[in-house]
Amino acid sequence: MKVLSILNQKGGAGKTTISVNICMALHKLGYKVLLVDTDPQGSSRDWGAANPENPIPVVGLDRPTLAKDLKAVSDGFDFVVIDGVPQLQNMSLAAIKVSDLIVIPVQPSPFDIWSCDGLVDLIKTRQDITDGQPQAAFLVNRAIKNTKLSKEVHDALSDHEIPIFDTVIHQRVVFIDSVGSGLTSVQVEPKGEAAREIMSLVDEIVLKLNTEGSLKNGTIG
Repeated sequence: MKVLSILNQKGGAGKTTISVNICMALHKLGYKVLLVDTDPQGSSRDWGAANPENPIPVVGLDRPTLAKDLKAVSDGFDFVVIDGVPQLQNMSLAAIKVSDLIVIPVQPSPFDIWSCDGLVDLIKTRQDITDGQPQAAFLVNRAIKNTKLSKEVHDALSDHEIPIFDTVIHQRVVFIDSVGSGLTSVQVEPKGEAAREIMSLVDEIVLKLNTEGSLKNGTIG
């Protein structure tokens, strides 16, 4: 089992949208996936409840005893995806401790870049005492097509000495519309650009985690 956490201390970074889309893409590829909502606001749980036929189980674990609680619910899953809280608190540290890989979604904005400092410090401190684990990488999210902002944020993030995913997730209406219905881009528009971006991201994630049989047939549809 691999544990993937989507973390950023800044609210509105798109953590829940990225989390649910990653979960559904992994599910479509044949993996058993559990989505863990650590935010007391329960956005991921609301998403799961919005669609009675949702194939992704969602559990709420919003206590600092995350490591212990996770063991009780994660048996039999290939991936656990943790939708993180929007502040640096005990839950963020607990998620870092149980993760194999941390995805840090960052919008192309100076405010988003500046807000990453505290989280990066926590991750690096953990890596220093655990032989470089967990892995971590920035994800440029909600980028706007045909602008220079994506490149500028990429250059700025490189100063943090944490890898950056090659995949860029662009701002697309389908992400917002689908999540509101308890769905994802890979279900609503499986051949669309949004789904292709999510698939590309999942490909990178699986390769980073060295999971065998990474993409099965390599398609979503």
